[in-house]
Amino acid sequence: MDEVFKAINDPNRRLLLDALYERDGQSLGELCQQLPAMTRHGVMNHLRILEGAGLVTTHRAGRSKFHYLNPVPIRLIHDRWISRYAEPRIGQLAGMTVTLEEGATTVTRPVHVYKTYIRADIADVWDAITNPDMTAQYFYGTRVASDWTPGSRMTYSYPDGSLASDGEIISIDPPKRLEFTFHPLWDEEIAAEGPCREVWTLTEIGEMVELAIELFDLVVDSVTYRDFTGGIPYIAAGLKSLLETGEPLPSQAS
Repeated sequence: MDEVFKAINDPNRRLLLDALYERDGQSLGELCQQLPAMTRHGVMNHLRILEGAGLVTTHRAGRSKFHYLNPVPIRLIHDRWISRYAEPRIGQLAGMTVTLEEGATTVTRPVHVYKTYIRADIADVWDAITNPDMTAQYFYGTRVASDWTPGSRMTYSYPDGSLASDGEIISIDPPKRLEFTFHPLWDEEIAAEGPCREVWTLTEIGEMVELAIELFDLVVDSVTYRDFTGGIPYIAAGLKSLLETGEPLPSQAS
């Protein structure tokens, strides 16, 4: 958390975060336009600090590098000091807009990227993702179910047996990568928008595991997009809390 507070202590870095809040997935050239009096190298240094604090994540597509706002560290700060007193679900990241060609629903790069760092063994993180007894403690009380093979069904179910989501495993490489479709069913309006695609990637970094969650095939400013940008940081923070402390977030405890 020290790195997060240091990162947002600079007004230029806060401006870059605001720019990504307004339109996610910007290139270095686009972000340089936010700080016209600063050199390209200076903007790169600010982005490097934000990325080091986990507030910004990046994705390369060919020779281009795109930057994404990562709200997970802020979610963790929120949960540490606020969640015990107030409704813990983070306010949805409203106001994110982007110009899309009419009818465009799929992009070749992620619509959004989330990252968090978990002090745990990679096998334990993988188990938390695929074990229904674990997901019930951080994934809004739902239990995951699948044969965990490409082409197999993947669902999340509420305690009463009703489906929260339906989907299919696209590819799987335990304990490093899971790609699947995710069709949310908890709301009629969201369900009508259809499935999206998610990629969960685990990377060992020393004694920690970097968990990256990438979202594809979502229309920015859709109901599903707005719901996911609030919900996934909550899920990622809950998974991290469960593995590092043995306890779910206060609001996620049954």
